[in-house]
Amino acid sequence: MFDFSVVTTWINNLLTSCMPGWAAVLIECVIIALCVLGAYTVLALFYILYERKLCAWFQCRLGPMRVGYWGLLQVFADMFKILIKELIPLKGTDKFLFKLAPYIIITASVTMLACLPWGRGMQIINYNIGIFFILAVSSVGILGILLAGWASNNKYTLIGAMRSGAQMVSYELSLGLAIITMVVFAGTMNIEEIVWAQNRGWFIFTGHIPAIIACLIYIIAATAETNRGPFDLPEAEHELTAGYHTEYSGIHFGFFYLAEYLNLFIVSGIASLMFLGGWMPFHVNGWDGFNEVMNYLPGIVWFIGKAFFISFVIIWFKWTFPRVRIDQMLALEWKYLMPLALANLVLMALCTTLGWHF
Repeated sequence: MFDFSVVTTWINNLLTSCMPGWAAVLIECVIIALCVLGAYTVLALFYILYERKLCAWFQCRLGPMRVGYWGLLQVFADMFKILIKELIPLKGTDKFLFKLAPYIIITASVTMLACLPWGRGMQIINYNIGIFFILAVSSVGILGILLAGWASNNKYTLIGAMRSGAQMVSYELSLGLAIITMVVFAGTMNIEEIVWAQNRGWFIFTGHIPAIIACLIYIIAATAETNRGPFDLPEAEHELTAGYHTEYSGIHFGFFYLAEYLNLFIVSGIASLMFLGGWMPFHVNGWDGFNEVMNYLPGIVWFIGKAFFISFVIIWFKWTFPRVRIDQMLALEWKYLMPLALANLVLMALCTTLGWHF
C-alpha cells in the first residue's frame, strides 16, 4: 500500500531547503489547516445529502431533486443560503457565551477529525495515547452545548442542553468502555499501532465474542452520544422546538448543523479504526492472491468506505425506531449497557490473557 508519509517528507524537505525552519513549519501548519477545514466542509455537505437521500429511500421517496442533477447541488444552495442569513441579536442573552458556544463545538469536532488516520501516513496528530486524547477532546463538545442552552436565556434551550448533558455524560461511559475493551485486546493506545495490529485480521473477526459485543455497545452509545434518533431528545421538535440551538441563526446555527454531521463521521471513523481495521484492507490468511488484490485499493478508500457503512447503520437507526423517553434512554444506559460493557471488558481481559481469540 502507498505510504503517504513519502509525500509529506518530500514537502518538508522542499520547504526546509529554501527557507528558515520556522517559516517551513508555519507554511506546513497552514497547509494542514486548509486540508482539515476543506475535508470538514466537504464531509459535512456530503453527509447532509447522504442522510436526505437515505431517508427518502427508507420512506419510498426521491429526496431533493430540483437543484442540480439528482439534487446533488441542493446542499450547496442550502450552504450559501445559511451563510447570508442575518445573525439576529437577542435581548437577555449572555452575548459572549452565546457567541462562544458554537465555536467550542466546532473546535472540538475539528480537533477530533485531525486525530483520525485516513491512510498509511495520513495522520496529522499521532500520540502514543491517541485514544485517550480523542476521548478527552470529545468531552469538550458538551461544554458548548451547555453554554448554548444557558446563554440563550430560554427555557426550551436550557431543557435541551440539560437533556443533552445528561445523555452525553451517561453514554460516554459505555462508549469509553467499548473502546477500552479493544485497547486491552490491541495492547496499545496509539491509533496507528491499533490499525497495524489488524494487518492479519480485523478486530471484529479476531477479537471473538467480546469484540462483537463491544462493537454493538459502541454503535448504540455513539448514536446517543451524537444526539441522533432515536436518542434525539435534546432536539425533540414536538417538545423543545429545536432544543439547545433554538435561538441561533445564520452561520452560528450552521456550526451546530455541521458539527452534528461531522461528529457522525468521527464516531463512524473511530468504529472503523477500532473494529474494522481502519485503512487496513480486508485480508484472509493463506489467500495471498486475494490479499494482493485488496492491497491495490488505497487506504483512504478503505477508511472512508468503512466509515460510510457505519454511518449508514446509525442513520438507519434514526429513520427506523421511534424516539424514546428520557427515562427509557437513561435506563438503557445505566441498567443495561454499562453493566454489559463492564462485564465485556473483564471477558476481553480474560480472553487476551488466556489467548482465547483468533
